[in-house]
Amino acid sequence: MKPIANLSDAGDVRARLRQNLVLRHLLDAEWKELEPLLAVEEYAKGATLENQGDLSMEQYFILDGILKRVVSNPAGKEMILRFAAETEIETSYAAWRLKTPIPFSIIAVRPVRAAKLSMGHWVEFMERHPKIKSEFELQVMQLMSEVMGHTITLHLLNAPGRVHRFVRKHGGLLERIPKKELASYLNLSPETLSRLKQRGKI
Repeated sequence: MKPIANLSDAGDVRARLRQNLVLRHLLDAEWKELEPLLAVEEYAKGATLENQGDLSMEQYFILDGILKRVVSNPAGKEMILRFAAETEIETSYAAWRLKTPIPFSIIAVRPVRAAKLSMGHWVEFMERHPKIKSEFELQVMQLMSEVMGHTITLHLLNAPGRVHRFVRKHGGLLERIPKKELASYLNLSPETLSRLKQRGKI
């Protein structure tokens, strides 16, 4: 984990963060205030960034790779709620505000590089900059709406319909997500997903 200023590719990292859906709204003075709070870390495929039930919470801005948000029951059955990639965020902000454990895990689908800071520091920064807070909370509401829409889709659409919706909304991720992970997200077997592909449904 390294501060941005200490990275050999600090300029590239700053440019990538400027493209983030939340951080692209920062003014130069705001960026100078935030950057020293950020650290960049790399995670291997399968690494867990946050564990369901934990209270330790951080805010993530994805530079490279793909994260998944996963919920599991005591029997170990898992459900993937969403994927997030470059320019996006992953967050446990709602749980932090409610002072409750994180209701899901955050796991790397592929190797991930992300800038992060503690949720406490992120909230303090936003309190000083209401416009950033407004943009961030809008993104949080949108991703919560995305999760709800996905859950409804699993109940209302047939297998081809679920695949078509994913392609329409997240087509850029189709070839980047392992088929087993994608099948799990769509509540399909890998065999069914392969058959749909062979029949030209994907």
